[in-house]
Amino acid sequence: MNQSRTSALKVDPTIIYPESDGQPMSDNTKQYEYITTIHTGLEALFADKPDVFVAADLLWYAVEGWPSIRCAPDVMVAFGRPKGHRGSYKQWGEGGVAPQIVFEILSPGNTLNEMRQKREFYEEHGVVEYIEYDPDHGKLDVWERQGSKLSKVIFGREWHSKLLGIKLRLEADGELSAYYPDGRKFERPVDEALAARHAQQKAEQERQRAERAEALNQAMAAKLRELGIDPEDLGNKN
Repeated sequence: MNQSRTSALKVDPTIIYPESDGQPMSDNTKQYEYITTIHTGLEALFADKPDVFVAADLLWYAVEGWPSIRCAPDVMVAFGRPKGHRGSYKQWGEGGVAPQIVFEILSPGNTLNEMRQKREFYEEHGVVEYIEYDPDHGKLDVWERQGSKLSKVIFGREWHSKLLGIKLRLEADGELSAYYPDGRKFERPVDEALAARHAQQKAEQERQRAERAEALNQAMAAKLRELGIDPEDLGNKN
């Protein structure tokens, strides 16, 4: 159903757009890890951009009045839309803006027909870059919009997103790595948390070391004063 043809129709205001399709976010831990790593990496990339919305496993309703016309991308990015919590992404309530970038991380349960239907949905409703990764077979496919169509991109082991500015690289073992524009690698959320904890621990150790050094200096200064020596006189001598 073309949205322009439905825009002139009176839409039943009682129509319900469920916030869940009853499907799990992922079918296994590997798929979940990739989804969360890409999602948190993109959130960090656009953290200071109030008009870039990033979401994972959020239902996208493309046409008002037609709750059956929907899809739940593993990760999606919408430029020109404000950050904030949503129960779903209703395109007509987002200024008509479709998510421009979509990621799908395949699970063993995904069928060829299912993924074909998803690509057709993304093609029809405005996606500009569509990334599909199969972690079980180490396969990365990308489609970019050419006019009204999503065309498959031919590349080696690396693909650079024109919209996101990031690089995706298929490693020799089939694992997928993502890199920020400055070359830093997207880390798993648990690795980010561990790095932050280690940094905090190191900062605390440095603080305690500085406090001990200051206490020792104060004790030495007090001892010198007991001996009738002014510590500052020692520091002023050439």
